Amino acid sequence: MHYDRAALISPSSQPGIAKHKTTPTRLPGFVVAFVSQKGGVGKTTSAVNIAASLAGAGQRVLLVDIDPQGNATSSLGVDRAELDLTIYDALTGDADLSECRVTDVRDSVDLVPASPMLAGAEIELVDADRRERRLADALEPILRDYDVILIDSPPSLGLLTVNALTAAGSVVIPVQCEYLALEGVSQVLATIDLIRKGLNPDLALLGVLMTMYDGRTKLAGHVVDEVRRYFPDHLFSAVVPRSVRLAEAPSFGQAIIEYDPSSRGARAYAEVAAELLARLESTP
Repeated sequence: MHYDRAALISPSSQPGIAKHKTTPTRLPGFVVAFVSQKGGVGKTTSAVNIAASLAGAGQRVLLVDIDPQGNATSSLGVDRAELDLTIYDALTGDADLSECRVTDVRDSVDLVPASPMLAGAEIELVDADRRERRLADALEPILRDYDVILIDSPPSLGLLTVNALTAAGSVVIPVQCEYLALEGVSQVLATIDLIRKGLNPDLALLGVLMTMYDGRTKLAGHVVDEVRRYFPDHLFSAVVPRSVRLAEAPSFGQAIIEYDPSSRGARAYAEVAAELLARLESTP
């Protein structure tokens, strides 16, 4: 279902974006949405593996799967068919979000899972009260239970993604190292601006994350350089490589640091997680 994004949002102000420090510390409940207009760019892979890396670094993490495909849920080995409650029930008001959590799906990681029923939520919520703030309202009572909350949003810019951006304090945009990468980014940035003006004036772009980097090709290097030219202050220093091991890990229900902790992908996501913490720490 398609929505006029501007029709979901009314005007307000835009904030500035803070620089980041270098030393991470324990953090008071930061909410980060992973957003991309395109599928297949490593969005879910990034959300899952950064969650695992943050937990390994001593953070208490909540991963919220608000993508009807439920890939973040299955990537952690959770069988969606056996779930009694999911994020769908929290968004529709049939259950508190705390009841929908799968606790300790990993050490220091809780999960709010998704199921295919979530695909109908955009239609069901279109006339609902506070339709853009359902996720923010659901998260409010448990914000202080976690150091970092990561939201894996759908590969689209509909009402579910609007909910993710309204609930979040900051956004990470994964970008695949391919020629047309910047086209999807411009649409995400336009949506972020609309959300700032109408629903969440404090929303900040935390970073742009390059994924599926193949150092054997000149194209990958050119794409990274081009993205750096557009986002000199927001590009993550670490680049996630194209990796068979990263692609295999979800089929075993594991994060890359479990499946192959010595791999290039595991090292890359550990670096991204450390940089994400440092950037969050400097956010006003």
